[in-house]
Amino acid sequence: MTDAPIVPDFGDDDADRKIAFVCSKGSLDMAYPALIMASGALEHGIETHIFFTFWGMDMINKKTMGNLKFSPVGNPATHMPAALAPFPGMTTMATKQMNKQLTDLDIPDIPTFLEHLQDMGCHLWACKMSVDMFSLTEEGMIDGLDGVLNVSDFIELIDGAQTMFV
Repeated sequence: MTDAPIVPDFGDDDADRKIAFVCSKGSLDMAYPALIMASGALEHGIETHIFFTFWGMDMINKKTMGNLKFSPVGNPATHMPAALAPFPGMTTMATKQMNKQLTDLDIPDIPTFLEHLQDMGCHLWACKMSVDMFSLTEEGMIDGLDGVLNVSDFIELIDGAQTMFV
């Protein structure tokens, strides 16, 4: 009997592999995880789609995409006493600190990162219901958006994809 490690088969040799990220939050700390994972997937040649819905629309809205905030309220990962988080100026301070850390690591801002992903072949989609709900237009969203889809069409488009909600 051997003690060979058990290695799961994730189908990495499948040339038709797809991954989809659903971005439903528009805060600075919730924007980067999907973008970073999408970049990694694209580097491995995986067909990659990002679907923006609800407050995630702030990530592709030209008016808001360059000014996302990071709120320490209710976020224990900030290592800040909970009583201090709601004080005036704390969101501004936390946002500034996070942006500095990202800059120090040479991680681009949201608009630049999205442009980089598009250049790599990432497909960016806006949720039709959210577009209608927030009275948005395609002209007000990131240039090069692949389109505005309802949920049913997006589900059909990503058939067989690994899907992550962020």
